[in-house]
Amino acid sequence: MITLSAEPMTWVFAGDSITQGVLHTRGARSWPEHVGERIHWQLDRLTDAVINTGVSGWRARDVLAHYDHLIGRYHPDVLSISLGTNDARAGQAGLDEFRDSLREIVRRSAGARIVLHTPAVVALAGRAARSELPAYCQAVREMAAETGALLVDHEAYWLAAFPDGEAFAWLDDPAHPNAVGHRKMADHTLRVLGLGELDEL
Repeated sequence: MITLSAEPMTWVFAGDSITQGVLHTRGARSWPEHVGERIHWQLDRLTDAVINTGVSGWRARDVLAHYDHLIGRYHPDVLSISLGTNDARAGQAGLDEFRDSLREIVRRSAGARIVLHTPAVVALAGRAARSELPAYCQAVREMAAETGALLVDHEAYWLAAFPDGEAFAWLDDPAHPNAVGHRKMADHTLRVLGLGELDEL
C-alpha cells in the first residue's frame, strides 16, 4: 500500500512500450495515464508529479544504463517498474541479467516506494518469441519478496480471467494490451497500491 503524503509527491513509471502507451491504445489512455487521472483528479492531488519514462522496446538493462535520465533526476517518492516483456526474448540465458539489472535499479532507488509489475500474458501467437515469459514473471515476484517492493501481478490477474492465456479481449496484438487491457492494468495497479479504482466518468 502507498502512504500518501500531505506534501506533493513524485511518481515515476519506468518500463517498456506497454508503460509508454504507444500505438496499441489506439488513442485511448495508457495504464499510467489512468493511474495519473486517479491520483491527480479523483484523489485531489493536483500538484503531484506523475512522470512516464517508458521506452518502447527497452529491457531492464537499457533502463539501468539510462537510470539517471529516466529515474534518478526525478527523485521519485514512488517508482513503478514494469519490465520483462522484451527481456523474455533472451530466454533462460537472459534471466540472470534481467534479475541483476532489476536489482540494481531498485538498489539505486533507495528512499522511493518501489512497485514491481509482472508482465501481462502473451497470446499463443506471440509465445514462440517469449516462451520463457513465465520465468521472468517469477523473477519479478522473487525480486519483490527480496526487496520488500509492492508486487502488482498482472500475469496472475490476467490468467485468472483467461486461463488459457488467450486474452484477445484485452490485447491489441499478441503482446500488447489494447485500451481495455490498459484499463484493467490500471485498476489492478490502483487496487494493489491501496488507491481504489478509477471512478467512472
